[in-house]
Amino acid sequence: MEGHLDLIDTMSARQFFIAVRRLADSLSYGTDSSPFLGSGIEFVQSRKYLPGDPVRTIDWRVTARTGVYYVKEFEAPKALPCYLLLDTSASMTVSSTKKSKYALAVHVAGGLAFACLDRISPVGLVGVGRRELRIDPSLSRDRILQWLHKLRHFRYDEPTTLGQRLAELDPQLASRALVIVLSDLHDPKALPVLKRMAQRHDVVVLQFRDPAEVRVRGVGFVRAQEAETGRGLLTLGRRHAARQDDIDRELKRCGIDHLIIDTQQPFADRLRYFFRTRNLLGRGLR
Repeated sequence: MEGHLDLIDTMSARQFFIAVRRLADSLSYGTDSSPFLGSGIEFVQSRKYLPGDPVRTIDWRVTARTGVYYVKEFEAPKALPCYLLLDTSASMTVSSTKKSKYALAVHVAGGLAFACLDRISPVGLVGVGRRELRIDPSLSRDRILQWLHKLRHFRYDEPTTLGQRLAELDPQLASRALVIVLSDLHDPKALPVLKRMAQRHDVVVLQFRDPAEVRVRGVGFVRAQEAETGRGLLTLGRRHAARQDDIDRELKRCGIDHLIIDTQQPFADRLRYFFRTRNLLGRGLR
């Protein structure tokens, strides 16, 4: 069964792309003042001081040890290719409010993609569902517009394949990359792969959450139905809360930056602050 993203009901395609572009401008605004731009952040080596070298680059530790002035040399960070892994599974499309997790994730993915291009960083997309959706990183705005349009159409019955898609992508990344996951994290297979990828890549997890998922945390037994399979289940609200706490703890432990985005709450300022505080827009989206 196919459907249309709920944004289509309230926005024309033109209005949607304007909203995406506005989010990208918000994410990019002010990043030129980032300390990660300009001289660079990657330390290469120390070498002997030469007349004209800035005093601020003196390596005082080596200088003290050798008795000869040395300066630090840095290499400007190269643009990292960015991979957006967007969850297209059924649980993302089910909503207790007007805006679904999927609708918001598509909006955010578009804003991030254009923000990447603003920093001259190639961006690609991997669909995390049944559909074979894979666009390799490029600097083409037309390609972003094409896959954004395609994502505005979706199915209600796709299973989540986040863990599988991450496992497939990991060995294909020969060099360091920026991996941004946009999902509700309903796939328990994803966490071990994310932890492994974080050892070689910059990994960010944007977790989308419906208000119903917040309310269930404080109740007892809950009778529910899995969106992907239709299978009925009986669970505890406390168990759901404990699982979320485990996810938060494990992601933090392995150095993965994690932001929960609630569908009913304003998100643009929080998203911008999140990336700016981790200097990702100056480093990964450069």
